[in-house]
Amino acid sequence: MAEGLRDSGICNSDETAISISDAINGLSVGGDVDVRTYSPLTLAYLGDAVYEIVVRTALVKKGNCPVNRLNQMASSLVKASAQSAVAASIEPLLSDEEASVYRRGRNAHSYTMAKNASMSDYRRATGVEALVGYLYLQGKTDRILELLKAGLILKKD
Repeated sequence: MAEGLRDSGICNSDETAISISDAINGLSVGGDVDVRTYSPLTLAYLGDAVYEIVVRTALVKKGNCPVNRLNQMASSLVKASAQSAVAASIEPLLSDEEASVYRRGRNAHSYTMAKNASMSDYRRATGVEALVGYLYLQGKTDRILELLKAGLILKKD
């Protein structure tokens, strides 16, 4: 099964087929990313994972506690309504380029909607995730952390 996965194409087309192993071998972060070459939902897909890692790392660094409790805290910080609040906090801090990426993500037409979230919260959350994905691809992890520190408030227990 691993052989089939390793050799399968990710984006099957006649022009380009990237195998999993080629993608991993060429994996690097940083450099110039032309925002027009990535769909906002692709950026949000990546940004969702990066956002989750940042939140989980921040929680673990606060101190050791049961995994169930960590998961509850993380869930409360990564849900759409919490990301929407982050969007409101960081919007004034965004450069023109960052604001453009955020708006593209926010305005993207997704075919899914989060459970227990309003459409406006879900769209703003998608905008934040698109921005985080974009910054990550550019290797701007310090900027991601700066924005998320400004937007996230980790409550003291």
